[in-house]
Amino acid sequence: MNISENQQVREFLNDIGLVSPEQLDIIKSIKKLFNNTGQSLTEEIKYGGLVFVKSSSLVGGIFPYKQHISIEFSNGADFSDPSGYLEGKGKRRRHLKIHEIKDIKEKNASFYIKQATSG
Repeated sequence: MNISENQQVREFLNDIGLVSPEQLDIIKSIKKLFNNTGQSLTEEIKYGGLVFVKSSSLVGGIFPYKQHISIEFSNGADFSDPSGYLEGKGKRRRHLKIHEIKDIKEKNASFYIKQATSG
Protein backbone atom coordinates (compact mmCIF):
# COMPACT_ATOMS: atom_id res chain seq x y z
CA MET A 1 0.00 0.00 0.00
CA ASN A 2 1.51 3.25 -1.10
CA ILE A 3 -0.80 6.19 -0.73
CA SER A 4 0.82 9.56 -0.43
CA GLU A 5 -1.33 12.48 0.52
CA ASN A 6 -0.18 15.28 -1.74
CA GLN A 7 -0.63 19.01 -1.26
CA GLN A 8 -3.78 19.10 -3.42
CA VAL A 9 -5.37 16.37 -1.28
CA ARG A 10 -4.48 18.20 1.94
CA GLU A 11 -5.96 21.44 0.61
CA PHE A 12 -9.12 19.63 -0.55
CA LEU A 13 -9.61 18.05 2.88
CA ASN A 14 -8.88 21.34 4.63
CA ASP A 15 -11.44 23.17 2.47
CA ILE A 16 -14.11 20.53 3.18
CA GLY A 17 -13.37 20.81 6.91
CA LEU A 18 -13.88 24.57 6.83
CA VAL A 19 -17.29 24.19 5.19
CA SER A 20 -18.53 21.04 6.92
CA PRO A 21 -16.67 19.19 9.68
CA GLU A 22 -19.30 16.43 9.43
CA GLN A 23 -18.55 15.87 5.76
CA LEU A 24 -14.83 15.86 6.51
CA ASP A 25 -15.33 13.05 9.04
CA ILE A 26 -17.29 11.04 6.48
CA ILE A 27 -14.69 11.61 3.75
CA LYS A 28 -11.81 10.65 6.05
CA SER A 29 -13.61 7.45 7.04
CA ILE A 30 -14.20 6.49 3.40
CA LYS A 31 -10.64 7.45 2.47
CA LYS A 32 -9.39 5.11 5.20
CA LEU A 33 -11.39 2.22 3.66
CA PHE A 34 -9.66 2.81 0.31
CA ASN A 35 -6.29 3.07 2.07
CA ASN A 36 -6.82 -0.19 3.97
CA THR A 37 -7.45 -2.38 0.91
CA GLY A 38 -3.78 -3.37 0.71
CA GLN A 39 -3.66 -2.16 -2.89
CA SER A 40 -1.16 0.26 -4.38
CA LEU A 41 -3.33 3.32 -4.92
CA THR A 42 -2.54 6.94 -5.55
CA GLU A 43 -4.78 9.82 -4.59
CA GLU A 44 -5.54 12.75 -6.86
CA ILE A 45 -7.97 15.63 -6.94
CA LYS A 46 -10.03 15.39 -10.14
CA TYR A 47 -13.57 16.19 -11.24
CA GLY A 48 -14.21 18.06 -7.98
CA GLY A 49 -13.41 15.13 -5.71
CA LEU A 50 -10.77 12.84 -4.28
CA VAL A 51 -10.08 9.99 -6.71
CA PHE A 52 -8.14 6.76 -6.29
CA VAL A 53 -5.97 5.47 -9.12
CA LYS A 54 -4.48 1.99 -9.47
CA SER A 55 -2.04 1.23 -12.30
CA SER A 56 -3.06 4.41 -14.18
CA SER A 57 -6.76 3.47 -14.00
CA LEU A 58 -9.32 5.42 -12.02
CA VAL A 59 -11.03 2.92 -9.68
CA GLY A 60 -13.21 5.22 -7.61
CA GLY A 61 -13.58 8.46 -5.80
CA ILE A 62 -15.21 10.48 -3.07
CA PHE A 63 -17.30 13.48 -4.10
CA PRO A 64 -18.93 15.95 -1.72
CA TYR A 65 -22.36 17.34 -2.51
CA LYS A 66 -24.53 19.70 -0.50
CA GLN A 67 -26.76 16.94 0.95
CA HIS A 68 -24.53 13.86 0.76
CA ILE A 69 -21.17 12.33 -0.09
CA SER A 70 -20.99 10.13 -3.14
CA ILE A 71 -18.59 7.19 -3.39
CA GLU A 72 -18.16 6.69 -7.13
CA PHE A 73 -16.96 3.47 -8.74
CA SER A 74 -15.60 3.54 -12.29
CA ASN A 75 -16.65 -0.06 -13.03
CA GLY A 76 -19.50 -0.33 -10.55
CA ALA A 77 -21.82 -1.84 -13.16
CA ASP A 78 -19.79 -5.06 -12.86
CA PHE A 79 -19.99 -5.27 -9.06
CA SER A 80 -21.86 -7.78 -7.01
CA ASP A 81 -24.62 -5.74 -5.34
CA PRO A 82 -26.79 -8.17 -3.36
CA SER A 83 -28.30 -5.41 -1.20
CA GLY A 84 -29.06 -3.09 -4.12
CA TYR A 85 -27.29 -0.07 -2.62
CA LEU A 86 -25.49 1.00 -5.79
CA GLU A 87 -27.15 3.79 -7.74
CA GLY A 88 -26.68 5.00 -11.30
CA LYS A 89 -27.84 4.04 -14.76
CA GLY A 90 -24.76 4.74 -16.88
CA LYS A 91 -22.83 2.10 -18.80
CA ARG A 92 -20.02 1.67 -16.26
CA ARG A 93 -20.17 3.96 -13.21
CA ARG A 94 -22.18 3.37 -10.08
CA HIS A 95 -22.22 5.20 -6.75
CA LEU A 96 -23.20 4.94 -3.12
CA LYS A 97 -24.84 7.95 -1.48
CA ILE A 98 -23.67 8.57 2.07
CA HIS A 99 -25.79 11.01 4.09
CA GLU A 100 -24.43 10.26 7.57
CA ILE A 101 -21.32 8.54 8.87
CA LYS A 102 -23.39 5.49 9.91
CA ASP A 103 -24.35 4.95 6.24
CA ILE A 104 -20.77 3.86 5.52
CA LYS A 105 -21.26 0.74 7.62
CA GLU A 106 -24.98 0.30 6.94
CA LYS A 107 -24.45 0.36 3.18
CA ASN A 108 -21.35 -1.87 3.50
CA ALA A 109 -19.11 0.60 1.66
CA SER A 110 -16.00 -1.52 2.31
CA PHE A 111 -17.58 -4.40 0.32
CA TYR A 112 -17.84 -2.17 -2.77
CA ILE A 113 -14.46 -0.49 -2.25
CA LYS A 114 -12.76 -3.92 -2.12
CA GLN A 115 -14.41 -4.80 -5.44
CA ALA A 116 -13.25 -1.50 -6.95
CA THR A 117 -9.63 -1.94 -5.90
CA SER A 118 -9.10 -5.66 -6.48
CA GLY A 119 -8.00 -7.22 -9.74
